[in-house]
Amino acid sequence: MYLLDNTLRPYAWGSDSAIADLLGRERSGGPEAELWIGAHPDSPSVVLAPAGPDGAPVPGAGPADGRALDGLIAEDPEHHLGAGVAADFGRLPFLLKVLAADSPLSLQVHPTLEQAREGFAREEAAGVDRAAAERNYKDDNHKPEMLLALTPFAMLCGFRPPAQARAVFELLAAHVDRAGLALPPLVPLLLDDLARQEERTALRSAFERLIEGGTDVTEATAAIVSALASGAPTAPYEEELATVVALDAQYPGDPGVLISLLLNRVSLAPGEAVYLPAGNVHAYLHGLGIEVMASSDNVLRGGLTPKFVDVPELLRTVSFEPVGVPMLGPERTLLGQEVFRPPFREFQLQRIELEPGAGPVPLVQEGAAVVLVVSGSVLLDSPRSELRLDRGDSAFLPAAEAPVNAHVVSGATGAALAFAVTTAPED
Repeated sequence: MYLLDNTLRPYAWGSDSAIADLLGRERSGGPEAELWIGAHPDSPSVVLAPAGPDGAPVPGAGPADGRALDGLIAEDPEHHLGAGVAADFGRLPFLLKVLAADSPLSLQVHPTLEQAREGFAREEAAGVDRAAAERNYKDDNHKPEMLLALTPFAMLCGFRPPAQARAVFELLAAHVDRAGLALPPLVPLLLDDLARQEERTALRSAFERLIEGGTDVTEATAAIVSALASGAPTAPYEEELATVVALDAQYPGDPGVLISLLLNRVSLAPGEAVYLPAGNVHAYLHGLGIEVMASSDNVLRGGLTPKFVDVPELLRTVSFEPVGVPMLGPERTLLGQEVFRPPFREFQLQRIELEPGAGPVPLVQEGAAVVLVVSGSVLLDSPRSELRLDRGDSAFLPAAEAPVNAHVVSGATGAALAFAVTTAPED
């Protein structure tokens, strides 16, 4: 088992305190958006020397200190990943993040595996630099993901039925009229789009009209925000319309402001989770959570960002199927395991809560696993070794270490909480 040193990404939307406070370390003084724990080649975790229960390096363990995790895995994929995972994926198939949003992320969607492979090959053949602003596909993998809220967490997630979106725009049209403003010509066009009988056609038509941007979108957004600022009643769409005002304050006239009204506005309580398949348009708005995904950084943006938006590629990637909020509840096993299993082979997430004096909890492990401790101290033990993790510590567990049990450290007076990610079993 290996301790890890992980990369902290300082994106501007990140919180300056949430990740540091969660993990019990000093704040950096700037935004801290994402902590990456895994073997993605853009920011692989760094492997520290294998350690014993006292945290000291294991004598004779080998020169592991300072190597990137993807490099360590490549030295012996079957040992580290397990034969099945190594054969199926050829890499650590998941990436664990701690995500802290202090302001909205971009409106975005992720490709299917086939789209990612084709898009990556196309851009490689065209010679598009992987660091170029106009690059869409950073790798050849898809990026299904899930998010488990640690604090109240707000997000936009998937298309709502067009009839519901039309009702919101009808209310806004009435408010614009009551405010004595001229109704922007875009609004009746959107109402016509959303009245189409076939739901996917209705949503695609309205989305395309908005994503193209331009003066019509800017004028419609300004009129709607002005009407809301005049004190127009917002019931029963208080959250949606407050989100419109907040988004426009940060990205005035951006197409994503009104696109938000086509989407489900979701408020997660701590402990609640959602999963996001390919094609699901979404945007995290605010909160702290544990995010797990296939090991990829492929993002196609659709607004709420100054970054590159490739509208034709975006439209090829978006699923215009209206969906309910894809909530994901935990499964509780007879062994005391609490596991979140989204419908993706690449990963499953285990929440491990350990009380003083209670027995160990077995780790769910299909191949390799990574573990992060967010409170207390945890002792991991396997037939091969032991490793103590304190608050803020993380570790990589090779497949060869299984089975692994998690214990509260002897003599601890408080509970411990950890999260573990591993590959999901084959159906």
